Amino acid sequence: MSTAAKERPTAAAGATSEEHATEYRHRGWWRDETFLDDLHRRAREHPRRLAIAGRRIAESRTDTLDYAELDRLTDRFALALLELDVQRGDFVAVQLPNRWEMVPLIFASIRVGAVIIPISPICTEVELRHRLGLTAARVCITLPEWSGTPLAEIATRLKDELPTLEHVLVVDGPLPEGARPFHEHFVAREREDQEGATARLDGLALGADDPFVVLFTSGTTGLSKGVLHSQNTVHAAVRGYVDAFGAGSGDGGDGDGNGWVAAVSTPLVHYSGFAQGVLAGVMLGGTVAFQDVRRNEALLDLVERYGATLLYGPPATLADVAASQRAERRDTSTLRHVVIGSAPVLKELADEVHETLGARAHSLWGMSEAGPVTTTRPEDPEGWAARSNGSSIDAMETRIEISGAYGSPGGEGSEGSSEGSLGSGSPAGPAGPEGSVGPEGSVGRLKIRGASIALGYHRRPEAFAAELDEDGWFDTGDLARDDGGGGIRIIGRARDAVLRDGQVAPMTELEAVIGSHPKAAEAALVGLESAGGSAAGNVIVAVVVPRGGEGPTLAEVRARVTEAGHGARFLPDRVELVPALPKTLTGKVRKAELRERYATNTPV
Repeated sequence: MSTAAKERPTAAAGATSEEHATEYRHRGWWRDETFLDDLHRRAREHPRRLAIAGRRIAESRTDTLDYAELDRLTDRFALALLELDVQRGDFVAVQLPNRWEMVPLIFASIRVGAVIIPISPICTEVELRHRLGLTAARVCITLPEWSGTPLAEIATRLKDELPTLEHVLVVDGPLPEGARPFHEHFVAREREDQEGATARLDGLALGADDPFVVLFTSGTTGLSKGVLHSQNTVHAAVRGYVDAFGAGSGDGGDGDGNGWVAAVSTPLVHYSGFAQGVLAGVMLGGTVAFQDVRRNEALLDLVERYGATLLYGPPATLADVAASQRAERRDTSTLRHVVIGSAPVLKELADEVHETLGARAHSLWGMSEAGPVTTTRPEDPEGWAARSNGSSIDAMETRIEISGAYGSPGGEGSEGSSEGSLGSGSPAGPAGPEGSVGPEGSVGRLKIRGASIALGYHRRPEAFAAELDEDGWFDTGDLARDDGGGGIRIIGRARDAVLRDGQVAPMTELEAVIGSHPKAAEAALVGLESAGGSAAGNVIVAVVVPRGGEGPTLAEVRARVTEAGHGARFLPDRVELVPALPKTLTGKVRKAELRERYATNTPV
């Protein structure tokens, strides 16, 4: 047993007032039950219903668990954690791709009162040391290797460095000295009578308001921050998310979740896969299908085989899926919603998704600190996903604080705010030219408030408190504008803002447009100081990863931007071709690195 002192996770002061907490419970966004209660209920009511399907691409096999099996494995895994001396309030790190073992580990951690730390297999050694050290994790579950990186060796080496890390367990494959086989301890080993053994688990489970999971941020400006959530903050987000698509009473199925079958392309160690995938499925009693490596065309096989009703992923994934469907058609007749997050949805992509998959595309915006915050909805005008990131889910509010620092669509700065309400609803009509909707369309800092806001940053309460004002509004660090119909349109990160002629360039939209060029795989835009500090504003540099051979020329990039309807003021001044963009573990581009790389004074 470790003799190191434990630091229990605590919520950030002022994150949620008592008055707001009462309202959240009254409106059903927070509750006294937990996701573990959901699992137990589904196992009783529908024990043979499929809970998860995990595709193993290399082995050409799919691992499945019904609700009864998932419930039994949860208890078995919880007992295994107890045998590792995991105690209530301890932290358990899980560094796995999208594999079935991740799911019972989530619920087993709740069962023993532990806080789970999902970690990506591509996490660097420096970041892994930081995350395990920050949380004082007692257990780390990992793979032998991933993409050539010896994960198990790294974890066991860190066990010798970190006094709180006592156990490293390896899923499949060879064991370095000091590690233990995961399946032998958690799955295969004979145990005492489980009915009698589970009595040892009584009274240990986490409550709805207890710290439950640490999800790490991208760390674009340094080491990542650990976002601490309770089951209630996650429930508020998940409930609002599924309700937005009519799933509150079964998504059109039999009223108990049988109509909710989600195919999830994002990692289960990220908020979207973890919460909108696994936890939403169990809460509704539906099915969640995923695969262990990125093979976008194979997502269609999951949709066809399990009758998926919802497909979730970023734009690049959905573009590949649509192209694969054109090349080899699968039966996607069950698919009703294609939810696209992490980047803007272009009209061409929305149209292609609808034409090839027969489902409507939706645009979603969120962040680790709150989960999904806004989304377009089935009742919105046709094509709205290409013009908006949607309106707030029921448990959240959005507010755009307008400042002259960011200009306006008319070129004049204005002061004030554009504020939505809890679940502000669907747009009334389309925005004007280039997204301008008059003064309300001015660009400002996006702030959010509501029931899904995290408890805080683990062991960094001052950093979280710095983003909250006295009324509970959290500064997202993003710039946005009113979409003209009760929702928002994300412009980009405030720290990456590029000004031209007094206006903020719509960076996320421009990147999506340039990245959709046939010669481009993806693109990022950065602004550089112009020679002599020209009043025209920043020099816009398009950094492009070529698709295959040669990348697009500056003329071709400019033509693409013009064809998409953007004005001349936002045309890039330079194009730089690179083999890959520098990114964080969560896939965000390190723009500070690009600015430093290309920081040369260039005349406008």
